[in-house]
Amino acid sequence: MTSLTPAWLVKQRWFRAKQRPIATVTEVDRASLERAELRVLEIAYADGGAADQYLVPTIHGREPSDGEGVWTAMVRAMAEGAELRGRRGSFACSPTDALEELLPSAREAAVTLDERRLRVEQSNTSVVLGERLILKLYRLLEPGLSPDLEVSAFLTDAGFVDTPAVAGAMTYTRDGGEPAAAAAMLQAFVLSTGDAWAAMLLALGDDPARGMELAANVGGVTAAMHAALASRPDHPSFPARPATVSETAAWRASADSQLAQAVTAVGGDAHERMVALAPAITARFADMFGSATGQARVSRIHGDYHLGQLLARSDDGFSVVDFEGEPARPLAERRQPGSPLRDVAGLLRSLDYAARTAERASPSFDAESWLAGARGAFIGAYGGIGATEVGLLEAFELEKACYEIRYEANNRPGWLWLPLAAAKRLSESAS
Repeated sequence: MTSLTPAWLVKQRWFRAKQRPIATVTEVDRASLERAELRVLEIAYADGGAADQYLVPTIHGREPSDGEGVWTAMVRAMAEGAELRGRRGSFACSPTDALEELLPSAREAAVTLDERRLRVEQSNTSVVLGERLILKLYRLLEPGLSPDLEVSAFLTDAGFVDTPAVAGAMTYTRDGGEPAAAAAMLQAFVLSTGDAWAAMLLALGDDPARGMELAANVGGVTAAMHAALASRPDHPSFPARPATVSETAAWRASADSQLAQAVTAVGGDAHERMVALAPAITARFADMFGSATGQARVSRIHGDYHLGQLLARSDDGFSVVDFEGEPARPLAERRQPGSPLRDVAGLLRSLDYAARTAERASPSFDAESWLAGARGAFIGAYGGIGATEVGLLEAFELEKACYEIRYEANNRPGWLWLPLAAAKRLSESAS
């Protein structure tokens, strides 16, 4: 497999470790899938750290192209509940009841589905099949339950209609008792006009009042999502209960860590500003997270919630997608229950980004005024924030702003002004 080289890997959008020099690429397993092969590549790094395993389907020794039937072959394998045996492990395929509803006689019908690979994915590969199903291929094989697959399946079973129904799954298990890793998920395809971020920017350019309506709609969807995630409190993986002292302490530690990373990520005037702000931010974290002890509640949450994680449907509704959580966090950590207010904070920060982006495009647009109304519309539709929760929400917003400072410093320095201003504003606000 001379084509599956380090040079080829680092060019793939789904390869996550581009900053780590690759030492070796080794094929450690292979299973047949009709005319194709499911290959498992182990990537060892020059830094000596933990190796990664990636899933790479191939046909004739290369990655598949649309129309060659590899993606529909995965659908047929799921419909059959097939087990694809490799040399050192196996791929287990399974359908859900939703598959027969979405694609009757899926084993035969899959043959006729057109394949259309989406070009916007980063860490995964998504393929639309016949405009009826969407196949998400998890490239990085992480042993353990995938939050994306786990939460999506739970929400489907709980009757939450504003996320695509799960129709099937594929997992990979190495021989020797290692936990299975999610390899693929099949879901209903949602006909959309794009994501909520694009819809919001369009509205702010044409009709800001429409933007407030969208914020309210997202608030309603968010409330329904959180209610569904907390609907089975006795489920061992989906609890709904008061937060423990150790959990609120961990939230504060995480926030302090984000602040420290933000301070070191920036230089020059930005660094001086963050150094000056750091004592006030630290004090806010201590006060706000401290007051949450005994008051906050936890359940499973989205974990990486922003306008880009909602699809804008053609019926003016929204569908929530991508429950993987923040990719930089370990998988086990992403499966832990958290405060729903973390999701709320993420969406509020996303509204801030949308408003500032619109203001840059059109200086006559008043971001501050619009944000006041949009935040109120979103929180009102969400069901409001209790008096004991206001401080915790502010803490999560401030932590998110610190994360954004580090992100912008590393990726988009020209936008660093936005989270810097948010950090100053949030550190000075009063609960």
